[in-house]
Amino acid sequence: MKRSFTGAAAVILSLAACGVVLAQTNPAPKAESGKLSMYWIDTEGGAATLIVSPSGESLLIDTGFPVGDRDAKRIFAAAQQAGLSHIDHLVISHWHGDHEGGLAAFSKMMPISKFYDHGDSVSPEDQVRLDDYKAVAGSNRVIVRPGDKIPMKDLDVLVVTSDQKLLVNPVNGGGPNSLCANAPRMAPAAPENLRTVGLLLGYNKFTYLNLIDLDWYKDMELACPINKVGKVTLYQTSRHGGLDDAGSPPFLGAIAPQVIIVNNGPRKGLGQTDDRAKPIADPQAAPYERNSYLRMARLPGLEGIWQQHLSLVDKDPNHNTSENMIANFEETAECKGNWIGASVADDGKFTVTNGRNGFSKSYAAR
Repeated sequence: MKRSFTGAAAVILSLAACGVVLAQTNPAPKAESGKLSMYWIDTEGGAATLIVSPSGESLLIDTGFPVGDRDAKRIFAAAQQAGLSHIDHLVISHWHGDHEGGLAAFSKMMPISKFYDHGDSVSPEDQVRLDDYKAVAGSNRVIVRPGDKIPMKDLDVLVVTSDQKLLVNPVNGGGPNSLCANAPRMAPAAPENLRTVGLLLGYNKFTYLNLIDLDWYKDMELACPINKVGKVTLYQTSRHGGLDDAGSPPFLGAIAPQVIIVNNGPRKGLGQTDDRAKPIADPQAAPYERNSYLRMARLPGLEGIWQQHLSLVDKDPNHNTSENMIANFEETAECKGNWIGASVADDGKFTVTNGRNGFSKSYAAR
């Protein structure tokens, strides 16, 4: 049954990173017919998420870095392992090199039917990636706006942010957010992060939110004074888990995720400190937890945090999740690229599994 937001069965895999051809060392399970399958392909601090619907339709979000075609090869390997011969829908969230960089190479490996993006707004330093994208997408390009949907038979895939604009009206049970009072504020990040195409996906009771690189300034707009996206089952961290300038407390509290997947690299995202992120001075602002992991871990109702990598920036065990729920520890050529997976039944029950050690934990979507 399709859940509409005008509201999963899932396999979630994190193909974490170290070896160049992870397919040979730690192949992902094939997407199962009748289940929603999601694959986080490790791009070592970039982004690439592959989604396969219960009927086999595919959606790829971002294509990682261009470095030596490494990320394109990893995406191709994951797509093949999932049983795909082409990509039906590709979303490029914004024109940064860790999100668009692998597109040219990947497009030569596997056909892509439709392309979605935020439009031609671009900073001069990112123009080369917009031009690269246009050359690949050609006439199959679609510019999306908040409220648009990516047409997939079994899923409700709603655009919630694009080109610095947000949903006008709340969806998914969203409404007034009491956590906004005296909330700390941040100055906006670089414009291209603000232009991110963010998606809310629904299937039965299961909801998945991915805001890519949206920053504190914009997620506050999405959450205050009205929470526009409601509560979610699974949240993929913004900014790769580096919540020094993302993941504002009113936003995280409002979406109230049950499970969080941190798509960090070993030295990017979670644990990283960005001195450019400065709170706007406000004597009335309430204090907040400044450590990214702890800010997530202390959310009421949170049932689990799973990390793609141990943070080698901040290896403090108190600032990382349980070792059983971390897929990869090392940063070497011998790293096996262990995945994190979750299988969600159509009644909302789902089990997350660490491909490194087989550790599993079960949840029920609320």
